[in-house]
Amino acid sequence: EVQLVESGGGLVQAGGSLRLSCAASGFTFADYAIGWFRQAPGKEREGVSCISSSGGTIHYADSVKGRFAISRDNWKNTMYLQMNSLSPEDTAVYYCAAHKRRYGGTSRQRDDYDTWGQGTQVTVSS
Repeated sequence: EVQLVESGGGLVQAGGSLRLSCAASGFTFADYAIGWFRQAPGKEREGVSCISSSGGTIHYADSVKGRFAISRDNWKNTMYLQMNSLSPEDTAVYYCAAHKRRYGGTSRQRDDYDTWGQGTQVTVSS
């Protein structure tokens, strides 16, 4: 069964940090670009960051550049999102997703991903 499972969310004060993890199983993780998305109440799901299958290409949304860092460990079939200097505007459910094409290019577009985790809640208090 193809599966992505996020963990690491929680409640943190503004200025704090969290590290999200995304564990993959059921497919060849190293062959696929992976992305992090988030959805705040009443808002569209937006692409936060993405990383190519090899880890050599990375993209970030402007809103998180310089604060968030994406990485992956293909030996452990796991991806990470280190989030620093968090603000209340970062409050959302965070999802990881796998690109729908093997060796597909990095993208922050929802339609390019077809395997999704269940999400993990991140709440930043002011």
